[in-house]
Amino acid sequence: QVQLVESGGGLVQAGGSLRLSCAASGRTFSRYAMGWFRQAPGKERHFIAAITWRGRDTYYAASVKGRFTISRDNAENTVYLQMNSLKPEDTAVYYCAATRAADWADRNRYDYWGQGTQVTVSS
Repeated sequence: QVQLVESGGGLVQAGGSLRLSCAASGRTFSRYAMGWFRQAPGKERHFIAAITWRGRDTYYAASVKGRFTISRDNAENTVYLQMNSLKPEDTAVYYCAATRAADWADRNRYDYWGQGTQVTVSS
């Protein structure tokens, strides 16, 4: 069992930066690949980024590649999402999730989810 708690969301102006954190409980955290998703009002939840269990490989949606960076610290049971050059269209609730599958972009393959943290980017 893995429990996930996101933090670090907030209100930021366009062009600014935020760093999201996702703290995991459970001794098996390091066995899971981790992903970030986001969901804007009235829209589906979309894949943003993923990182393999050792942190060697990362994957990004085209919309955030070059602006967002996912990383993890297995010793601290935490995964991060550094978000730079934020745009108003990045406004959404951001969720972290854990999976043992290799289908990083498929939200249905994730076993555990956090409660989400709101990110609002003003123009």
